[in-house]
Amino acid sequence: MEMLTRFFKAASDPTRLRILALLGTQDFCVCELTDILGLSQPKVSKHLAKLRDLGFVSTRRDARFVRYYLSLENEPIKAVHDALLAYRDTHPQLKMDAMKIPSCLVK
Repeated sequence: MEMLTRFFKAASDPTRLRILALLGTQDFCVCELTDILGLSQPKVSKHLAKLRDLGFVSTRRDARFVRYYLSLENEPIKAVHDALLAYRDTHPQLKMDAMKIPSCLVK
């Protein structure tokens, strides 16, 4: 029961849901997510750390960047991912976030 409580508490934050929706499309580094979300790097990093600690996201090193991606082997996060994917095109904030992706990508 404790894992479910932690899961729902983490998933109840709008910023973390936005991050999960974005990571459902591709992997991102913190700097790309800050550009899309319009939030400070420490704030985005704090949310990512929480998601990583709960096993929602994983990381990999790519040259000088740490890239975050969804841990889709985690069944609850896969369910959230599927729900966000269905909702992404109709929710104004998620739609706006997705439109910002091409302009923020690190070259």
